[in-house]
Amino acid sequence: VQLQASGGGLVQTGNSLTLSCVLSGRNPNDYVIGWFRQAPEKDYKFVACINRPGGNPPYYAESVKGRFTISRDDAKNTVYLQMDSLKPEDTAIYYCAAGTDYGLGYLRKSYNYWGQGTLVTVSS
Repeated sequence: VQLQASGGGLVQTGNSLTLSCVLSGRNPNDYVIGWFRQAPEKDYKFVACINRPGGNPPYYAESVKGRFTISRDDAKNTVYLQMDSLKPEDTAIYYCAAGTDYGLGYLRKSYNYWGQGTLVTVSS
């Protein structure tokens, strides 16, 4: 499976942004999809995870819970990350990734396929 992330940009504190991750290739709906982010000079951090269609509900990192929403449109083979009430500390490159382990979806090693990343900058 291939992943193409987009939707990043420059926004002010408190505003919203929606990232998209388009999946292509064989059976994209067979995969668990996660979003991770990497701030400048920092390690990758888990953001959110969504299961295959019809599976268990999504879950989120504590730092984004209540502000971010992950969803998927299976007809469009697209996973979204709706980001509200953005803060400067949300500034990072955001990556979507595909894997098969929903229970360990907060770990980078659970994902075999990665998109190229999209930059989100939140100004104060």
